[in-house]
Amino acid sequence: MTRSLAALVDDAADRLVREGFSPADARVDAGVIARALLGWDVATWLARQQEAVPVTAPARLDAAIARRARREPVAYITGEREFYGRPFRVTRDVLIPRGETEFVVEAALACLAARRGGAPRIIEIGTGSGCIAVTIACEASVHVTATDVSSGAIAIARENARRHAAAGRIDFVEGSLLAGRGTAPGAWDLVVSNPPYVARRDRDALAADVREFEPDQALFGGDDGLEVIRAITRTASTALAPGGSLVMEIAAGQADAVRDLIDERRAFGAVRVQPDLQGIPRVVVADRVR
Repeated sequence: MTRSLAALVDDAADRLVREGFSPADARVDAGVIARALLGWDVATWLARQQEAVPVTAPARLDAAIARRARREPVAYITGEREFYGRPFRVTRDVLIPRGETEFVVEAALACLAARRGGAPRIIEIGTGSGCIAVTIACEASVHVTATDVSSGAIAIARENARRHAAAGRIDFVEGSLLAGRGTAPGAWDLVVSNPPYVARRDRDALAADVREFEPDQALFGGDDGLEVIRAITRTASTALAPGGSLVMEIAAGQADAVRDLIDERRAFGAVRVQPDLQGIPRVVVADRVR
């Protein structure tokens, strides 16, 4: 009997279960990987999953499932992750975009919508895959400057900007924080960031697919997780124009500490902390006093 693609994916899922994955997670991961290898979307898979297995499919899927069995993230295996409805290329040079980071984009877009005046001056610190900068540029039709200390990340971010026809609206700059761009007081109207915020002392508590595969410099914010957040807060307190906004993602349990860091600068008004869908305080928004 001719073997079907559905049966091949069932076998792949069974292999992941034997490696310690839950049946539900194994099924999802095997399906996503198989569709990526075939270049199919969900609708195509549903329509064609009973077709005979292509000659090269078993070996390719076997190699990919072996990577997942070693806990390599699915996004690195497929080379892609969706963010805000757009596909973004990802490699081990960049943090994998998460759904909760979409709340950073929502907050940034709200700040831009409430703003009056000319073209806003926007900078993202630590762009990674470019998912925030590209999404803001596309959604608001604005120009964005995006920085990162990693040349590998900058290369991936540029690729994603080209993919979504946003390359002409984003300046990518290699370097930390403002990377020497617009360091004068009042240079920016919006500073946005998803900074490294995991405490290094918590490394062993992370899932293996995060701890062993995603880039350390995009994950860890010093011993307490606040090292980069401190630097961004200090920088934004002078670089933001009066009425400008700082929008920043934070970790669970950091809200009070981050609020205190912002208040210490005496440059901002009331700090707004916005939750994600799980009710976890996730995004901090602080406006520079006028």
